[in-house]
Amino acid sequence: MRLAGFLGAAGLGLIMIMCSAMSSALSGAAAQSGLARFQGAWLSGSADCAEVYASSGKEASFKRPVDIFAPAFIVTGSRLRTPQATCRIKSARATGDRQLLVLDCANSVAGSEVRVLMSLQPDGSLRRYFNERDTTGTEYKQCSR
Repeated sequence: MRLAGFLGAAGLGLIMIMCSAMSSALSGAAAQSGLARFQGAWLSGSADCAEVYASSGKEASFKRPVDIFAPAFIVTGSRLRTPQATCRIKSARATGDRQLLVLDCANSVAGSEVRVLMSLQPDGSLRRYFNERDTTGTEYKQCSR
């Protein structure tokens, strides 16, 4: 009887672990599908994409030496990179016509959580907003996908 109880508890534990893993995978897939539209290299201002980015096969990267002041970022999978920081996209969810991205970012000095509001525009550009009350935002053009 004790063996049967042990096996039942072990089976239940295994099922709980599998459900948790599947839930994490599904939520990651859902977040990933929401991020699909943001994949690629983005640049704000009048600079040309070739001034900031180097293409290496499938993926864009920052041209060396990196211009740490370039208003640019690259989204690849669930990562967002700027010239100075690398971020893991923890979550992405719609808030009206915008997407709220919660990022876990780190640079050479520190790490912190960052919240970013963005929206895709009908012309294919992207706008990043400083907060919920910002109606203008900053426009970014897409350099690569």
